[in-house]
Amino acid sequence: MKQTTIGFIGGGNMACSLIGGLIADGYQPSAIKVADPDEQQRQFIASSYHVQTTASNQDVFAASDIVVLAVKPQVMRTVASEIDPVVHDKSCLVISIAAGVSTDHLSKWLGGGIAIVRAMPNIAVLVKCGATALYANPQVSDDQRSQAESIMRAVGLTLWLDDESRMDAVTALSGSGPAYLFLVIEVLENAAIKLGLSQETAHLLALQTAFGAAKMALESSDDCKTLRARVTSPGGTTEQAVKVLQDGGIQALFDQALEAAHHRASELSELLGKSDG
Repeated sequence: MKQTTIGFIGGGNMACSLIGGLIADGYQPSAIKVADPDEQQRQFIASSYHVQTTASNQDVFAASDIVVLAVKPQVMRTVASEIDPVVHDKSCLVISIAAGVSTDHLSKWLGGGIAIVRAMPNIAVLVKCGATALYANPQVSDDQRSQAESIMRAVGLTLWLDDESRMDAVTALSGSGPAYLFLVIEVLENAAIKLGLSQETAHLLALQTAFGAAKMALESSDDCKTLRARVTSPGGTTEQAVKVLQDGGIQALFDQALEAAHHRASELSELLGKSDG
């Protein structure tokens, strides 16, 4: 894979995170090309990562073995129409990280018969701790699946879905999930401040507690229910707090929250698909 040229169409935060992750993993900057319409952003990327940049989407596609489409979902069809003239001149893997754009629609916009991997990363890729679900259409080979996984694994955990329709559930869980956890940390801080802690102390303790709990869960072979039971002594402080949360309907509340996110993800996907005309 070290000789493979990777092209990025779109040079925003997600693309920069992937580029930085790839280079940190030993990928040669000379094998990475980036297209972005903003001259200042191109200059920033070139100076930060020492990769080749251009304003031409066609040039990047034509020169690359793998192309990562890192543009907003609303402009995906426009970008696809720009690169369509060069798509079928070579065999190329396309990786899309645009939320809500199905592989069927993207393939159609690109003229059909294209190997496409759809990726749903979350914002934590910015700190190389992302969670990314992947789905490959039938045109993707085993080697291409491996290549796509290697690229996304440079910024965190990856896993494959066999059913693309599950992407909306992934969006509701890990795609939107960082916001839920930021909210939990926020309310923990506020509750601790009401108990008399300073804002700085409450903030640091809430952050480290969330980080430590997540690290324990990742490194343990036990599920979260078992881990929770271990720190919930009968008659203790934790038991009282957990009882309040459960009696208050925390499970039902999160059920409703994820269902709302799932429904909206489905709606947005349908709206993007309607632009297919």
